[in-house]
Amino acid sequence: MAGGVLIGCLTAILTVLQAWVLSRAIAGVFDAAPGLDYTSPVPGTGAWPALGGIIATLAAIFGGKALLAWLNTLLAHRAAASVKSRLRRDVMAARLASPLDDRTSSAGLVNLLTVGLDALDGFYAKYLPQLLLAVTVPLIVGVAILTADLTSAIIVALTLPLIPVFMMLVGWTTEARTARRWRTQQRLARHFADLVAGLPTLQVFGRAKAQAIGLRKTEDAHRAETMGTLRISFLSALVLELLATLSVAVVAVTIGFRVVHHEIDLATALFVLILAPEAFLPVRQVGVHYHDAADGMAAAQQAFDVIEGAEAPDVRAEEAPEVRAPASLEGPAATALVRVDAVGHTYPGASGPAVTGVSFDVAPGELVVLTGPSGGGKTTVLNALVGFLSPTTGTVQVPERRRIAYVGQNPGMLAGTIADNVRLGDARASDAGVADALTRAGAPGMDPARTVGDDGEGLSAGERRRVATARALVRIDAGADLMLLDEPTAGLDAEAEEALLRSLRATGVAAVVVSHRPAVLAEADRVVVIGGSANGEGGAS
Repeated sequence: MAGGVLIGCLTAILTVLQAWVLSRAIAGVFDAAPGLDYTSPVPGTGAWPALGGIIATLAAIFGGKALLAWLNTLLAHRAAASVKSRLRRDVMAARLASPLDDRTSSAGLVNLLTVGLDALDGFYAKYLPQLLLAVTVPLIVGVAILTADLTSAIIVALTLPLIPVFMMLVGWTTEARTARRWRTQQRLARHFADLVAGLPTLQVFGRAKAQAIGLRKTEDAHRAETMGTLRISFLSALVLELLATLSVAVVAVTIGFRVVHHEIDLATALFVLILAPEAFLPVRQVGVHYHDAADGMAAAQQAFDVIEGAEAPDVRAEEAPEVRAPASLEGPAATALVRVDAVGHTYPGASGPAVTGVSFDVAPGELVVLTGPSGGGKTTVLNALVGFLSPTTGTVQVPERRRIAYVGQNPGMLAGTIADNVRLGDARASDAGVADALTRAGAPGMDPARTVGDDGEGLSAGERRRVATARALVRIDAGADLMLLDEPTAGLDAEAEEALLRSLRATGVAAVVVSHRPAVLAEADRVVVIGGSANGEGGAS
């Protein structure tokens, strides 16, 4: 900002100097004594040497303005890159801090972090520099006109504010239209992502081609909103150009009559006429470049919503739960690796608590199973243990996160190979270690070199869980001492389920498992029933 203001002031000074040199040079032609030959190329026979100095001066001025314009663009692009990078880091940090936040879909988040924030280039590279020029240039140019001719300065002062007024009227319409276009673009991104994710299922039931109609309608809506925004942009540019042209024409007509009646000299008249358009130009260009900034600001506003949404606590500060390492345990539970004491949680906007009054502890090497009816809050408790959410009430004491291995209901997968996804648990795992982990996870025949698409494409639900479990096992091998698993045996046959349970026992580490499967319940050291009573409180059996 400081650099932009300085560049704007220097640009305005050079503009005034340029007008002064041009006006004096042109007026000098008419004021010269009769008989001088201004077209003579031979030095000493006319005024040609004087024009050479004027041309050199103008060339230096134009070069200085070009250098300032380049420097302004450089600063603007550096600022845009810095801001976009910071916003992307903050958005990702906010999403990682609240991974269960579903206010922004994954497709919408990808669209925001890529093409959405890229539109900020228009704000920083065009709109903001022009906004600074619109403040500095008209002020300095206006002072220069005021010192030369009071009447012209009054006309400029009266007509110049009309442009911002029309800019505001146009800007309000543009802002509303751009926000609507951004919502349509987000809807298209989510629709397309959901369609791609569900394409295998649609193909199985023969409904894939039917989705093209809905996609085409969404695309047509996006096209209509985009063209509507462009139409407003072109019309607003026409309005601002016309208004500025008429304002300059008023100054020119007034100056012309006054020159004819010898009320003002030619040099001053030319000086004012050259400067008058320069006073209107920066302000007019702000309105033109506003449309370049509108898309970026709409995306930035959504980015701020994501960031501020993650910063807003679910509960008041005085009610914040306590989460600390088990080293602080006292009394009989001092040997426990995990302790959950009267934990409850209410999601924002929910009519009631998802879970309340859950208490249990887990000793090293112990297998504890959380069970109960669907919707009772088992996954909520597990998310509190992982750190995905902070419970509304109660305390949670767990090891630090690097000592935890986690397998969710829908394990995340990256494009690559099965071995690549297993090594997310430990990047140093050897090929033999990866193959052994897959065997222990109940998938002895799975090829580690097999290709996996985005989001686990090419793997069945059961295969994804086995790969995720193998990933957790290599993390245990790397030093983790707590496993948290959400329905790890769902989709497995009895033989694979038995192999997996043996592997969990063989690790010798503590494990908290959410499951309804009889085989898992039979293998547990203790079973904690959550949501099984009328009040929704969990108890141990």
